Amino acid sequence: MTELAWRMHISAASLVRRVSAVHPLLLDGALALTLVVGTWLWEIYEPGKGRPADALSLTLSLLVNGPLALRRRAPAAVLVVSTGAALVYHLLGYHYVLNNMGPLVALYTVAAHRSPAVCLAGAALLVTEWVHAGLHQPGVALWSALGQSLLVAAGAVGAGTSMRLLGERTGQLAELADQLRREHDAAARRAVTHERVRIARELHDVVAHHMSVISVQAGLGRYVALSDPATAHATLGVIADTTHEALAEMRRLLSILRIEADDQDEGLYTTTPGLQSLEPLAERVRAAGLPLEVVVEGRSRPLPPGLDLCAYRIVQEALTNVLKHAGPARVEIRVTYSPATLTLRVTDDGTASTGSSRSGGHGLIGMTERVRLYQGTITAGPLPLGGFEVLAIFPLSPPDDQPQEASS
Repeated sequence: MTELAWRMHISAASLVRRVSAVHPLLLDGALALTLVVGTWLWEIYEPGKGRPADALSLTLSLLVNGPLALRRRAPAAVLVVSTGAALVYHLLGYHYVLNNMGPLVALYTVAAHRSPAVCLAGAALLVTEWVHAGLHQPGVALWSALGQSLLVAAGAVGAGTSMRLLGERTGQLAELADQLRREHDAAARRAVTHERVRIARELHDVVAHHMSVISVQAGLGRYVALSDPATAHATLGVIADTTHEALAEMRRLLSILRIEADDQDEGLYTTTPGLQSLEPLAERVRAAGLPLEVVVEGRSRPLPPGLDLCAYRIVQEALTNVLKHAGPARVEIRVTYSPATLTLRVTDDGTASTGSSRSGGHGLIGMTERVRLYQGTITAGPLPLGGFEVLAIFPLSPPDDQPQEASS
């Protein structure tokens, strides 16, 4: 028995889906045809409640119910024609029970598709027709016919209005969903643009720094190629190592562009540099001929990956500017950890170029954008006694209670 009920439920659901897929004009046409044929059969085979059926009554029944085939295209016109034909039908004394459903269906359609003002006018027209038809029934008083007509009209208007509000709500939800989809697409495009800008900035930092080291080493190697072959050989080694590191970082960045959404390979991100990579960076700069000292103050603490990479790139860009513009100089990198801030200070005592020439270009713009991303501040400019300083300060969340080893 349960299986039979389940099959009937599935069949009913399938029937509802099939009916919903049918064109509305076919459904309304089927409804109009059913009412017309049903009314004709009732008139012909169930006489005795008014004038006998004739060609005029059949024509009026057709006018009452036939226009319902177009009820969704012209609701108000269909209501006027149907109710008017029904009123004439009952005024001529034909079957007082028949031709009442057509105007009721038309009023429901008006309530579902037209404004409340049009709906109220149609309801008044329907109440008039129904009261007139009710008064033809034996023993029905005016107040009874009027009350019944008002209840029926209110039910039709209420059902139609509910459908109209539901349709409006559905339309609003569909519009909202479309708006959300457009906003989601726009956000996705902005995210792609931001990611491209980030990767372009990363490539700039990688290429600029490593090419600066290579340029300095190549110049030194060419200068001592004949007089000091050992130094020339060492510079070639530095150039080879720096080139290898630059290619590795560029491969890492470019590989990010090929990662799919469901890629589970996390190894591409494990080589992201941070402040723990300052010493290798310092070694490359020392190999380029610049004396460099790294000083870490305070208790070292783990940083968020993005902030760690940002801090590393700030130092890298500052050293690149030193290699490009400072000439012979001593460089100091000072990293200071405090409970609330991380401070990066890169200073040099170079005098080969002016502060204005060293503070312009895309490098400082890129550093400023990075620092702003993490609500930090950055200043870059010449020192009073000569040289140049880049100072970046980042806010940090309170450290954990567990002590951490300080790195040197």
